[in-house]
Amino acid sequence: MWSQIVLVTVALVAVRAGCDKAPADFFEAFLPACFVPHASVRSLDGMVGRPVRSLRSSPLVQCPERESNRGRLGAKPIHVAPTQKPDDGPVTTSPSGTFRGSWMSTRRGRQFQAYRGIRYAEPPIGQLRFQPPKDMVRYKDVVDASKEGPACPLPIQWSGPEYYVDEDCLTINVYTPSNKVDKPLPVIFFIHAGGFYSMTGRSDLAGPHYLLDRDVVFVAINYRLASLGFLSAGDKYAPGNNGFKDQVSALRWVQRNIAAFGGDPNLVTITGCSAGSISVMLHMISPMSKGLFHRGISMSASPVSKAPTPKHQFHLAKQQAEILNCPTNSTKAILDCLNTKTWRELGNSLTGFFDSAGDPIGLWGAVVEQDFGQERFLTMQPLDAIRQGKMHTVPYIISQTKHEFFWKAYSILQNQTLTDRMNSQFEQAAPFSFLLPEENIQTVAKTLKEKYLQNKPLVNDEASAKNLGTLYGDSVVGFGVHRLANLMCLHSKHPVYYYQFSYIGNNSHYQDPKTGKPLGAAHHDDMIYVFSLSYQFPLIEPSSPHSHKVDELTAIWYNFARYGDPNPRPDTPELGSLSWPVMKPDQRKYLDFGDKLTIQENMSEDRFKIWEELYPIIY
Repeated sequence: MWSQIVLVTVALVAVRAGCDKAPADFFEAFLPACFVPHASVRSLDGMVGRPVRSLRSSPLVQCPERESNRGRLGAKPIHVAPTQKPDDGPVTTSPSGTFRGSWMSTRRGRQFQAYRGIRYAEPPIGQLRFQPPKDMVRYKDVVDASKEGPACPLPIQWSGPEYYVDEDCLTINVYTPSNKVDKPLPVIFFIHAGGFYSMTGRSDLAGPHYLLDRDVVFVAINYRLASLGFLSAGDKYAPGNNGFKDQVSALRWVQRNIAAFGGDPNLVTITGCSAGSISVMLHMISPMSKGLFHRGISMSASPVSKAPTPKHQFHLAKQQAEILNCPTNSTKAILDCLNTKTWRELGNSLTGFFDSAGDPIGLWGAVVEQDFGQERFLTMQPLDAIRQGKMHTVPYIISQTKHEFFWKAYSILQNQTLTDRMNSQFEQAAPFSFLLPEENIQTVAKTLKEKYLQNKPLVNDEASAKNLGTLYGDSVVGFGVHRLANLMCLHSKHPVYYYQFSYIGNNSHYQDPKTGKPLGAAHHDDMIYVFSLSYQFPLIEPSSPHSHKVDELTAIWYNFARYGDPNPRPDTPELGSLSWPVMKPDQRKYLDFGDKLTIQENMSEDRFKIWEELYPIIY
């Protein structure tokens, strides 16, 4: 794998001239999406950290007609019969109101009902901006749920000018089989990735076309992003965590309404990748989320890693204010000024938070809220909550991909200035690039440089690519997931299953720009086999040589959502004779999801031992 990636630098010079105009100073260090055919505008997946095909160029999505940049509510649906009229769609009535949806079909041609763009909370605009969500309890009129709702505010450089974006974005999509069933179906509730500052739960980034070949109800949500969702100052004006409270509001909506869509409110599996993965674990310890879900799946991120969760992120609030020329002398002054800005200004300002290398990979996140009389999402340190058993434990799957953030190395190695900075100022660059605490950074940086880089200067060759890529992957994702899995298998009262996604198909979130072929199992690559991701990848048809991987991974999710156990059942023969054991403290076995499904033990523990020594805790 690694030998192929050294070709990246050579290819960059030849093709960069062909990219459409985008903020080159910001995107310089990221993987150029102009290598993808027809990619006319580059966008960024926050936690993936790479430009992807313009969201507006998605082959399965058409953007809404709009009168202005604000646009009109509702995008054109995907996979809907062209002859369908708005009044031809399915209709269902719940305690909250009546919803008219649309018909869609899976990759195997199974028809299902889609209800999209439903508000689960009042629009977070005007006086509700920077406030906790206000649950949408009852709809006055029949809800037109036949069209996509908007994504939450993003920089226009990332989404493209025609992609449907709006501050009124607290919406939920519900997909349910059309066939009649004898009893309510398990519900899979997905929290999207994006570093808490990008991505969306729309069907082009969380498509239902694989999961709905199973008897499940699939739910995907939006939640507020970046400063609009996670601004926190540690005071009564901005205690924080509003984006997580949005997720709670959506879970409450599911409890009130999902039965009308064929779902079982007592069988809800919360799932998430990257930022969504962190969210899943935090819901297990949040007093606000108790009783709202019954299983969990966390893919490729953890809220427990190298440092405690902060009590506030006032530095980001100040930075946001400075970018938009607002005063910074108090939280009230910051909010008063930010409330005068348009959502488009707030969304576009996000690019000002990153350096030319695209670092830091992570910015906003959870805070331990102080008590100002508000309903608090997080009341104690996640690590303490786990160790003290103060959590709502449920059957839990935890995972990471084999190569995670390996490609970040090439954003450094393909740029001589960044390579020189990493070589000459490694100690200064390490906290920012690898999300390390400042405490004891001299010792930490020295150890990492020795253990991962062999104290050799970085150059654009195979060895440097492999070593720096592994360091990025372990620091940003791998070690935290390792720590979470070990904590949970020790302290949870319910089964914990652990897997590594190592399969390399014909698509990946990082591909060799010269050959167009994947180079590893990158961050988010397992999502390619659970969801249709039409913003970047074609549908995996049943005739594809990779189709069986969709069958295997959706079978695992279905079994787990229904039974709390991912192992084979009579209705999931595609899993063969798989016998995936529960992870135990003294038998740390895991599933390797590669070309074959195999059981292995002690995932990368030789490397994670380095981190355990640098950041010791009592398990």
